[in-house]
Amino acid sequence: MLQIILIIVISYILGSIPTAIIAGKLLKNIDIRDHGSGNAGATNVFRVLGWKAGLIVLLIDMFKGFAPVYWLISLIPEAGVSPDSRIHYQIIIGISAVAGHVWTIFARFRGGKGVGTAAGVFLGLEPVPVFICLIVFIILVSKTRYVSLGSTTAAILLPIILFLKKYFLHFEVPIAMIILSILLAVLIVLTHKKNIRRLVQGKENKLSFTKREGIT
Repeated sequence: MLQIILIIVISYILGSIPTAIIAGKLLKNIDIRDHGSGNAGATNVFRVLGWKAGLIVLLIDMFKGFAPVYWLISLIPEAGVSPDSRIHYQIIIGISAVAGHVWTIFARFRGGKGVGTAAGVFLGLEPVPVFICLIVFIILVSKTRYVSLGSTTAAILLPIILFLKKYFLHFEVPIAMIILSILLAVLIVLTHKKNIRRLVQGKENKLSFTKREGIT
């Protein structure tokens, strides 16, 4: 049990690494939360520091979710752990990593919105549904340039895909996995509530693929 608790704590700390804030400090000596949308996430890095920095931050944020559920779980001995228990451990570890990203201990609990890290968690658990959601995300963002619309839509779509996969295509999908996808979808919608309000009002910022905020 102590080993499991330790892995959960490590997952939270790994998720807490404030990638966007570090990128801002290293590249321009700024606090990324004082620029653009004010969010410590990959989208704001993309907006303020450019697509290369944004892509690197996104990949690292995804790795923060992928690594715990795919590699750290291997530290729990196979003996005496049933497959059902193992998936439950992975889910708890994944939630811990996402919580670390959203409420990072290294930046006064002001982190990102959890999309990248949550995608990394499910990439380690259910890669095919994640790729489908990623395609939907890319299409929506490329057509509308609203990252928040793509993020929330993809988050809501994931539990729907898992539900269809289990009950209509008859694949083995643990109920706990579907519940996790619903919980993370709710969390992502909540972290995007201001964006959703601006979308409804027609005031949401569009992502520019050619321009970025000037930082001297």
